[in-house]
Amino acid sequence: MNIQKAKPEDHIRLTEITKKSKAFWGYSEEQILAWDIQLTITSAYIQNNPVFNLVEDNKIMGYYSYIIEENNQVKLDNLFLLPEYIGKGLGIYLMNDFLQRMRNEKCKKIILDSEPNTEQFYQKLGFKKVGEFETSIKNRFMPIMEMNL
Repeated sequence: MNIQKAKPEDHIRLTEITKKSKAFWGYSEEQILAWDIQLTITSAYIQNNPVFNLVEDNKIMGYYSYIIEENNQVKLDNLFLLPEYIGKGLGIYLMNDFLQRMRNEKCKKIILDSEPNTEQFYQKLGFKKVGEFETSIKNRFMPIMEMNL
């Protein structure tokens, strides 16, 4: 198992992983369709942002991506695994790679908008909730989290 830089042609597979991973949390097929634009990874996105795949036997199992912002701040934009790999330590494996990469790049702060079902995952890694915003689903709030490095 290793982590590799994504290629633009991976966009279809990454979109599939994103949608399946999101559906893992019990969202309906209709809701996943309603989020189609937000859950689609394009080849242009991969060309314009750092995207890293978790690969084993030439199969992409998950990925993460981030956006470099101002003042040594980075936004973790995506972290998704295929449902069969959720809860097996691979999310932590991806996050450890991401966090080490950020330390190497002298990043000072990481921010992210957490899926409500994964807030505890990020808290265990040292992220703190600093706010939240309501989503398109009434009474569903996305935690805004951050970590200082």
